[in-house]
Amino acid sequence: MDAHLRAWQPGDTEALVAALRSSPEVADQLGVGGVVGSAEAQRLLHHQLISDGPTAWNFAVVVDGTAVGNVGVSHVEHQHDTGWMHYWVATPHRGRGLASAGLVAVSEFAVTDLGLFRLELGHRVNNPGSCRVAVAAGYPAEGIERSKLRYGDLRFDVETHARLATDPPTGRAALPFG
Repeated sequence: MDAHLRAWQPGDTEALVAALRSSPEVADQLGVGGVVGSAEAQRLLHHQLISDGPTAWNFAVVVDGTAVGNVGVSHVEHQHDTGWMHYWVATPHRGRGLASAGLVAVSEFAVTDLGLFRLELGHRVNNPGSCRVAVAAGYPAEGIERSKLRYGDLRFDVETHARLATDPPTGRAALPFG
């Protein structure tokens, strides 16, 4: 399996459609729930995923030439040197360590290239897979924020995690940028 990170490209539209159709919960979280077609994927690509600073960077998780997920840092704030980390991988590609290896790589980018000190993330408490990704990438849990997220009519508690620039290395391999 050839896996790496790279910038999202306009040609990733159909791969994004396939990824979101396989993972309806991700489509809901990205605000394109329901029937996802090329138009919705293009809007998502051009308005959210194709980014290059100054406050957000997103990287496609690419497996054998096809984009199957995303890892990014957003809400970059330099007064306190913080950023919000986020990640998702299409359902057929979960369980391979792609999200955690991608999160390790983008965390290193955020600390080394962007000069951030504190990286934060959160996941719904009913999403243990996302929790495993965070912990594997060196993000210990810090607490629960009650009813923080709303998708449709449902509210979800969120467990927050953080990683500091001074935390020890995780010892986990990072996905290469390529």
